[in-house]
Amino acid sequence: MAQMADAQSEARRIGEVIRQARVLQRRSQADVASALGYHQSKVSRLEGGRGTDDVRVLREVAQVLAIPPHRLGLAAASDISPVDPETSETEDMRRRTVLAAGIAALAAPTIPGTAHQDLVQSLLPGAARVTAEPVPDLQSLRDQVAGVRRLFCTCDYTKLEGALPVLIGQLRQAISESPGSSDLSGLLATTYQTSASLLLKQSDQGNAWLAVGRAMAEAERSGDPVVLASSVRVHAHALARDSHTAQAVTLVRHTADQLTGSYDQRSPRYLAALGLLLLRGVTAASSGGDRSATQDFLTEAKQVARYVALDSPDAWANFSPTNVALHGLSAAVVFGDAGVALDTARPLMRRHIPVPERRAALWIEAARAYSQQARLADGYQALRIAESCAAQDIRRPAVRELVADMAARDRRRTLPELHRFSRQLGVPA
Repeated sequence: MAQMADAQSEARRIGEVIRQARVLQRRSQADVASALGYHQSKVSRLEGGRGTDDVRVLREVAQVLAIPPHRLGLAAASDISPVDPETSETEDMRRRTVLAAGIAALAAPTIPGTAHQDLVQSLLPGAARVTAEPVPDLQSLRDQVAGVRRLFCTCDYTKLEGALPVLIGQLRQAISESPGSSDLSGLLATTYQTSASLLLKQSDQGNAWLAVGRAMAEAERSGDPVVLASSVRVHAHALARDSHTAQAVTLVRHTADQLTGSYDQRSPRYLAALGLLLLRGVTAASSGGDRSATQDFLTEAKQVARYVALDSPDAWANFSPTNVALHGLSAAVVFGDAGVALDTARPLMRRHIPVPERRAALWIEAARAYSQQARLADGYQALRIAESCAAQDIRRPAVRELVADMAARDRRRTLPELHRFSRQLGVPA
């Protein structure tokens, strides 16, 4: 009870800090909400001490109102990521159209590492590199594309980052030798989609935009609605990550409306791509605070899941009722409905989830929900389970940020194991 009372007192304190910062800047709740991409009621709830455990929202508020992170109970950004912040000029460029954002990515700082630099280099415009090695045949290229998708779903990001530039080079060379091949364009689009997803996992939004632009172009050349839907999905993901949630929702809605219907006559590959697109709509709508759109996308995704259930680490096969439930869990966490989130999570914890990336996502979202309830010990245990599912996934910036903020909130240091874990991840509170 004392811990819960402390949490409520801290929530009220944070809400008052936000209110004072807004008033001092002579800004209305509606103005701040617009800058955040949320409804005004979201800011009202935050100032009233509700929803202040969503660290992702708090970081956005800290940035918009220029509040030092520690005043909102957050770890300093410098403790979380070694990457230098982007200049305001690069930020402005990155928030324009896909093409303009892609150009901005050329100047954006990247995560150190030869493999990362090789991946970024492979995304740049220019003629395909011609090698003395013969280009693999179409089936071999299909197998390689399926292989990089499996690496993503099994969270082997290190190996994936090394494999993508080679595959992109082979596909581009193959297209230069067989121009107009819709099959090759579809494979290259899928490879660019995977590149964008990896870069977004690494919080490298600038270069992710470059990959998104390439994926969309190749998807259109392929003429395959499944490939196009998947490219739109990563496009919407990039928009939502840049706080353009309304645009992301509109993009998903427009594309899904052209693909829905006649589910009993569609191929599993088609249905899975549509289902995953709708789930991206769930993420975008919940990030924007739109409960109605979130529920609409979830309802539609459940309808599609009645006709297809593919739970395997494949380009089109990571869609099923389980994945729909996972996105419902994530949305509840974003809305601050921790109790609903944990009620959703419990049956999933007993379910076999064959895709490691999805298993890890379950326990990471559970950790966020526990954190919202000030149950830091349970949150820590959930994170360790997530680590056992996918060790590399737990080390991406968004999760490291969560760990750092949980440790920062344990001011009495009652959980030394949480602080050790935070130090192991290189994010001391």
